[in-house]
Amino acid sequence: MQIQDDRTPEQKKTHPVLIVGTDKLLSGWGKAKGGTSYAAWACRIEDDAKVYRWVRSRSDMERVREAFDDGKTRYRPKGNGHLHIYLVGEGHPALKTSK
Repeated sequence: MQIQDDRTPEQKKTHPVLIVGTDKLLSGWGKAKGGTSYAAWACRIEDDAKVYRWVRSRSDMERVREAFDDGKTRYRPKGNGHLHIYLVGEGHPALKTSK
């Protein structure tokens, strides 16, 4: 499993919640050739519901779930593929939702 985490060590502590989706469009090719492509959005605990709703609304995401990864406890999917962890910082579209 190839893992690309955009967070700094400090951000792993402040943004430990991962909202993870299986990317049905990118699985099987590119960095996920022969495997599954996962995208995860790292957020603060208090933002998890907003980020979850935002990821669920994306047409390219399947099997959306919540995981925890603070640098000590680590989320690592099994098998071949690619996981990209994005940071949900100020101004991210997921935080602009009204709900």
